[in-house]
Amino acid sequence: MASNGIVDVRPKFEKIYLELKAQILADPAFDYTVDARQWVDKMLDYTVPGGKLNRGLSVIDSYRLLKAGEEISEDEVFLGCVLGWCIEWLQAYFLILDDIMDGSHTRRGQPCWFRLPKVGLIAVNDGILLRNHICRILKMHFRTKPYYVDLLDLFNEVEFQTASGQLLDLITTHEGATDLSKYKMPTYVRIVQYKTAYYSFYLPIGTDIEDFKCSWLVVQALERANESQLQRLYANYGKTDPSCVAEVKAVYRDLGIQDVFLEYERTSYKELISSIEAQENESLQLVLKSFLGKIYKRQK
Repeated sequence: MASNGIVDVRPKFEKIYLELKAQILADPAFDYTVDARQWVDKMLDYTVPGGKLNRGLSVIDSYRLLKAGEEISEDEVFLGCVLGWCIEWLQAYFLILDDIMDGSHTRRGQPCWFRLPKVGLIAVNDGILLRNHICRILKMHFRTKPYYVDLLDLFNEVEFQTASGQLLDLITTHEGATDLSKYKMPTYVRIVQYKTAYYSFYLPIGTDIEDFKCSWLVVQALERANESQLQRLYANYGKTDPSCVAEVKAVYRDLGIQDVFLEYERTSYKELISSIEAQENESLQLVLKSFLGKIYKRQK
């Protein structure tokens, strides 16, 4: 049993997803046809509960830490789980649209939702539905709470910041396709700050090479490469041919980018710990260290 009398909350968290899905499918505001209900049911199961659920579970973890040893009621746990699932719903909404815009093929080890037969660009509307589900869920469970408007405002603000970051990512990728030298660290930091840092965290993984992304790895490589290595990067970065991807990775290896990242990670961790421990509120320190612990040395 964890502190505050809470048993491992993950099973309860996963169960509450089923409750929320059932409520969405029974929402009286829309008279579902059988086909529509089956579509949304399948879409939700495919896009929302995948992954490690770190974002959603972190809501409960953070609340427990902020309560600093006080007993947490079942109702508080339930509402914390509901709010956590709203974040997972938001993540699913972002990922569906991001995959379409990037032309991605896989997500979380399976085909992207829009790549499934009969889905295609219907996925755009599915993403819009997911975003609207958040408002429906908040209304169902938080409408009588004094902080209801603050929650709505928070999700709107996060969506605005993330969409703005996505714009930076897309137009930077477009510009980078004609001039890779535009990929500088300030540009990368700005994209990461707005695109994902407002609701989660970002790591330089995935198909960044093929997608011509302004990633931490390529920015570091461009700063360190000699003329010959720069030519190899310019000739191969942003191409889907496996031999081109392999060539870029070979340049990364030659430059020791993996070691550069490990040193950057270690230094950043120490700096963050120092900054966190400078906070006066001990409960806030615990929350921030909990988040840091979820991403430090994380592989994917």
